Amino acid sequence: MRLEDGVFIITGGGSGLGEGAARVFVEAGAQIILADMDTANGERVASELGSRARFVKCNVAQESDVQACVDAALAACGSLHGAVNCAGIGAAQRVLGKDGPHPLDGFRRVIDVNLTGTFNVMRLCAAAMAKLPANDRGERGVFINTASVAAFDGQIGQAAYSASKGGVVGMTLPVARELGRFGIRVVAVAPGLFDTPMLAAVPAEVRHSLGAQIPFPSRLGEPREFGMLARHIVENEMINGDVIRLDGALRMPPK
Repeated sequence: MRLEDGVFIITGGGSGLGEGAARVFVEAGAQIILADMDTANGERVASELGSRARFVKCNVAQESDVQACVDAALAACGSLHGAVNCAGIGAAQRVLGKDGPHPLDGFRRVIDVNLTGTFNVMRLCAAAMAKLPANDRGERGVFINTASVAAFDGQIGQAAYSASKGGVVGMTLPVARELGRFGIRVVAVAPGLFDTPMLAAVPAEVRHSLGAQIPFPSRLGEPREFGMLARHIVENEMINGDVIRLDGALRMPPK
């Protein structure tokens, strides 16, 4: 599958990993729908990327919002070749903290956005993609979902976040097996420590310390590097049903 003239929905495309993927994809000639809750950032990125990018405000956990993104892609571009799921939220709270048990609503919200939202995008995009013509190699599209090293190396306080990302990892293979008959691939990327808005509020000395924990390169990852891997996944049809760590050999300690 080629990015040139391909059509992709990128959730969380207004910042961080999603913005990194959006920029790499547009540079390669793709057309993208930037799906994000942050209107200001989404419109900013779309404006900077020009005519190949369109912004649609979207809560990935809402069926109507995601369907609107799919409809926008088909109406504007006539096709849909996949989605890069980067929309997500973080949370840091102990199961049993000083103020008592972890609030259940907080746990549910993280699962709703990170896991249910990813599944919601896949199911609605797949329904549209399966009806479109395959390319000359039988491919119709690809999903690139964002997991995390926290799915494997979850730290204290990351029960909700690790569970949500572990769910993304867990559904990669069964969904890839199911959608293979339509020529649709499913891949998950598990990033380590990246320079995204989730770390933007952290003091510079702490950010430097975090980067120093990575064996090599000893720095925070750059969103563009995530986008570069996403591009390779699109273009390499043998990558399917896999979870790829993108972490500089980082293994997170308990806390």
